[in-house]
Amino acid sequence: MRLRALLENDALGLRLLGGDDELDRTVRGVMTTDLKDPSRYLSGGELVLTGLAWMRDPAESEPFVRILASAGVSGLAVGAVGVAALATGEPDQGGVPDDLVQACLRHRLPLFVVEESVAFATITEHVVRQVSGERAGDLAAVVDRHRRLMTSGPAGGGPEVVLDLLGSDLDLRAWVLSPTGRQIAGAGEPLEPGLAATLAGEHLAATRTGRRGPHRLNAAGSTYSLFPIRNSGRGAAPAVRDVRETVLSDWLLAVEADAGDWPAARLDLLQGVTQLIAVERDRRDASRVVRRRLAQEVLELVQTGAAPAEIAARLRVAAPVLLPGLGTAPHWQVVVARVEWEQEPGQGTAVDGGPIAQALLEEILVDPATVGAESADRIAVAHSGDEAIALVPLAAGPLPDSEDEGPVPALGLHADALLAAVRAPLSSGLGDDGRLTLGVSAAVHSAEGLRGALEEARHARRVAAARPGRVCAAGHHELASHVLLLPFVPDDVRRAFTARLLDPLRDYDRRHRAELIPTLEAFLDCDGSWTRCATRLHLHVNTLRYRVGRIEQLTGRDLSRLEDKLDFFLALRMS
Repeated sequence: MRLRALLENDALGLRLLGGDDELDRTVRGVMTTDLKDPSRYLSGGELVLTGLAWMRDPAESEPFVRILASAGVSGLAVGAVGVAALATGEPDQGGVPDDLVQACLRHRLPLFVVEESVAFATITEHVVRQVSGERAGDLAAVVDRHRRLMTSGPAGGGPEVVLDLLGSDLDLRAWVLSPTGRQIAGAGEPLEPGLAATLAGEHLAATRTGRRGPHRLNAAGSTYSLFPIRNSGRGAAPAVRDVRETVLSDWLLAVEADAGDWPAARLDLLQGVTQLIAVERDRRDASRVVRRRLAQEVLELVQTGAAPAEIAARLRVAAPVLLPGLGTAPHWQVVVARVEWEQEPGQGTAVDGGPIAQALLEEILVDPATVGAESADRIAVAHSGDEAIALVPLAAGPLPDSEDEGPVPALGLHADALLAAVRAPLSSGLGDDGRLTLGVSAAVHSAEGLRGALEEARHARRVAAARPGRVCAAGHHELASHVLLLPFVPDDVRRAFTARLLDPLRDYDRRHRAELIPTLEAFLDCDGSWTRCATRLHLHVNTLRYRVGRIEQLTGRDLSRLEDKLDFFLALRMS
């Protein structure tokens, strides 16, 4: 389609400010951006939509327009909301800054202003539908049908129907995946979880390095092309300055085909499909607003020490939203997560980890085997500073009221299990400069227990943060053990303590191959039992006694004393 056709459509709310002799340019797609340099996302022929959030100084107009012209875009459309926020332009220019108008004239780039009443998503949907119809009649049916689905509400079928038609009309098998590799939608058989995690990890790694999509990967005997699905319209982030702000929350479209062999027309079609799915993603994200607000309200009450009765009243409001149909008040569990990025000197503004951790925790708390976006509907996640805090309802049996009723059953979430399926792809997205740490509380059955659960989850997260690795978690059960203390011993104290006890044994083992360290570990593991330890090591008891005696001689310790056994145990754990 051509720019002229867009201008003639009154429903799109476009007004031309300059470039009337360029209106016969062909429009191949549409892109919404507020980046100062969106070049890596441009392939040419796009109508670029912007809210001008990137503009801080008039001098920035020239380089921005030059980048668009060099990329071969067809035109630039500015939202009236962004224009109103700047309020620097002339009235006859719709309030658009004059420096931007002049830059577009110099580079012969058609410039439009979009009426405030028209959403960018409306223009995006119209362009994608028209371009698709012109370039491939078979996919035009896909786009048109999906448009009807999006306007008819969640009952319409969502992206699954689009993917089904991609398969039937274009013979393309495709899946929508979350950043963790969980399947949001797909046509036909679901992807094997390990393969989905591999595809997600490759996509995250490629995005972190700045490679332009689609990314291609050979896996499980097939070639897959990975297309990013980014937030669209005016619900998107106003100005994404750093890829780390969105890399851990954006979906992707995985297509079982080699896009490197495709003509430009087919690439355009798939890009259009990702834009339509992004609109659906925006709508589903908007549905989380109520749950997030409920979580934020409960969190503020808990943190400010509100009366348990007030917290309980708020939980009674939250329970029907989070657990519809549940007859009794649920138990609750608290999960705390933090995403931290290393900041190099002179790198600019630090990345705000709170919203990133919030979106990521909402995804992590969904069972990886669950298909669909609606599975997160019972998860309420707030964020406070750099922390994301989840209030997770558990529809489980009653907790015991006293010790006489026996041990508490293993209810709810377990820290290690939460990250088992997502550790590999998330590590790819975190790269060499990011960390995710997570702590999980025990289950509580009343409002009185929530404050303790929150502190417990925070302590567990700090234990996780003291461990090596990019993705770490710890649970409440680790807070009643020496495991809680060891991570907080200063490194110089660790080194001195372990060197004093273990270095003599290591030196002796290197010289004589005496295996004193393995003998010491086995002896402590067998609780000092000579017979059991000798059996485990396949030694005669006298040989074992000789080795233990040598250990005592080299270290000056007595392994018959509890204090010395404990010192050796801690030294081995810290080493």
